[in-house]
Amino acid sequence: MKGNDIRIGTLGGTLCSIWASFTLGDVMHTALMAVVGTVVSYGTSRFLGRIRRK
Repeated sequence: MKGNDIRIGTLGGTLCSIWASFTLGDVMHTALMAVVGTVVSYGTSRFLGRIRRK
């Protein structure tokens, strides 16, 4: 076995064990929080941009 084979096997096993611990609810919650964070960040940037122009 080569070093790359061992690394790929280790990485694959690690990813599979991590993936198995996630639930659909966790993924949906994370996606929702990402969307909320994006909207708040965008809104704040627009608001601060308008304040600076005045």
